[in-house]
Amino acid sequence: MTWWDEIPDFHGPHVASPQPGNVKLTWYESTQRAQRIRVVSHTCECRRMTYELCAAAGQGFVRRTDREKGTVRETAWTLNAVAKRTFDQILQGEAR
Repeated sequence: MTWWDEIPDFHGPHVASPQPGNVKLTWYESTQRAQRIRVVSHTCECRRMTYELCAAAGQGFVRRTDREKGTVRETAWTLNAVAKRTFDQILQGEAR
């Protein structure tokens, strides 16, 4: 037995189904605006579409990865608190 066999299976939070009247977010092609990007939080890797709350260069944004299509998109870079609020809205199904 190896050390990784002892690590429990971990699932991140799952995104709720879209709620009626949810906010339609604008998604932009991913760019290399900063050398280092820190993933602050992320959704479960077991889904086709994953979301990451990211921080870089004093700003925050949400990154969306569609594994089926092989695309990576992100929201506009903004204040970290605004990006966190957007990420929370996505988790709750209030934004897509």
